[in-house]
Amino acid sequence: MYMRGSKLNMKKRTRRPSNPIWIAFLVVAIVAMIYFNQVVVPEVPTFFMPSPTPTRSQESLLNEAQAYFNEGKLSQAIEAYEQAVLADPRNPATFIELARTQIFAGAYEEAVTNAENALLLNPTNSMAYAIKASALDYVGKFDEAEIAVNKAIELDPNNAAAYAYYTEILLDQANYEDIQTAIDMSQKAQALDPTALETHRARGYVLFNTGNFPEAIQEYLAAIAINDKLWDLHYSLGAVYKMQGEYNLAVQEMLTGVALNPTNPDILTEISRTYASEGQYGKAIQYAEQALSLDLSNPRLHGNLGVMLYQNDDYAKAAEELKLVVNGGTTADGIVVEGIPLAPGRIANDYYSIYALSLTQLDRCADAIPIMQAILTNIAEDQVAYYNATQGMDYCLGTVATPSAEATPTP
Repeated sequence: MYMRGSKLNMKKRTRRPSNPIWIAFLVVAIVAMIYFNQVVVPEVPTFFMPSPTPTRSQESLLNEAQAYFNEGKLSQAIEAYEQAVLADPRNPATFIELARTQIFAGAYEEAVTNAENALLLNPTNSMAYAIKASALDYVGKFDEAEIAVNKAIELDPNNAAAYAYYTEILLDQANYEDIQTAIDMSQKAQALDPTALETHRARGYVLFNTGNFPEAIQEYLAAIAINDKLWDLHYSLGAVYKMQGEYNLAVQEMLTGVALNPTNPDILTEISRTYASEGQYGKAIQYAEQALSLDLSNPRLHGNLGVMLYQNDDYAKAAEELKLVVNGGTTADGIVVEGIPLAPGRIANDYYSIYALSLTQLDRCADAIPIMQAILTNIAEDQVAYYNATQGMDYCLGTVATPSAEATPTP
């Protein structure tokens, strides 16, 4: 048989001798390929493939966050909301709920930021402005808070929460000359959404500030019935009980607040004041010290402890604590405390005037008189502080004017 056109060459080829260097190179290459296939490749993640752990949906995370919120587990709720934001960073409602939860948890600056994040996504969102206003209120930026809450109402005149927050903003400024506006705002919130937690809280607050304690109690109880795991509701209810002289109920509610928020010194401070109202100064000092241990650089906490010590007739220790409020300074542990400028209200009534009275009790009138003169000169309208300063001045001037027994000649 013939194969036409075949170019097959049947001639035997001669074989060249093997090169040992080339053989060694091939062996090394084969070993390297085996190592790469068996060790390296399994460790390299496969791109564009589903991760081993399935990604949770935003809806699942939001449900979890709400469940944590309802249980009073605010830090866990915040974490779940933050994960929900990562799952869908384009949803302004998630930022709003995160900010609202941060307000309840006391993270006010972070709440402002997240409310503003919601507004970046939707500049006409009424609730975002309302939440921002509430957060600004808590950090004492009242003018900015009023601008934000008015914008919320302008965008949605039926936003009940905005009216509730407006009530609290007005009351927190302690401008009781315009108390009727706060009352009107709370009633507007009540008309729009009578069952909302924020509505009950705002109504309770305005009733408390107008001396309607039984009605305030009912409003706070209604808010607690909606969510009994929020510390500030128990704290506020305790404050109303205290004003009614129901000290046991007041302490009970405040201790519930401590259990829900153990790192908040304000609740412990109010408990110490409640015990002081009963004349139980030992317990008052105990809770004042516990509050101070949570924030050793806070001058107000030093001031509260100083007041409790003064009421327990421990004038020397009281003066040490109150000096940090008036002049600032450094504690025995090296903690720096910044003083608080003189101002009407608790600062003058408690811290400055009681510091001066402590000094007079220690026969240190030379140190006490300048403080009392500052009160009489600068805030004479504060009647309590003015009275205390007047009494202290009379004592010191009487002490200086009265001759000593040794200087009195014998008849």
